[in-house]
Amino acid sequence: MKNNTKGFTLVEILLVVIIIGVLAAMVVPNLAGKGEKARISAARADIEANLSVALDMYELDVGQYPTTNEGLKALLVKPSGAGGWDGPYLKKKALPRDPWQREYVYVAPGVQNTESYDLSSLGSDGVQSKDDIVNWFVE
Repeated sequence: MKNNTKGFTLVEILLVVIIIGVLAAMVVPNLAGKGEKARISAARADIEANLSVALDMYELDVGQYPTTNEGLKALLVKPSGAGGWDGPYLKKKALPRDPWQREYVYVAPGVQNTESYDLSSLGSDGVQSKDDIVNWFVE
């Protein structure tokens, strides 16, 4: 009886593994860091657009931005003494968290933006440092 089984030789299998390894070595460095850039972009969009628009709408209705004590929660629940409040000012029923699942830092009146508010994310390290995403100009 003749054995006519066909299959791959060890050399062919090794060649395929090497080719896959070379392709992975070329692709992986290009993908590294993209996740962090996406998180930074998402935090910047929340700070510069989503939350900023909601805070401006609140200010138009109430006449001032929420205080630091009232915080961003004032965008969802009417603070006592907030005449003209016509919220909620956010579509979702919960405050957004930054891409690292921490609360945004809100201070009003701001230290950097003395006429309005400071809004920031502490970034990936979770402490105040140069990697923070902020709503003020940083040199």
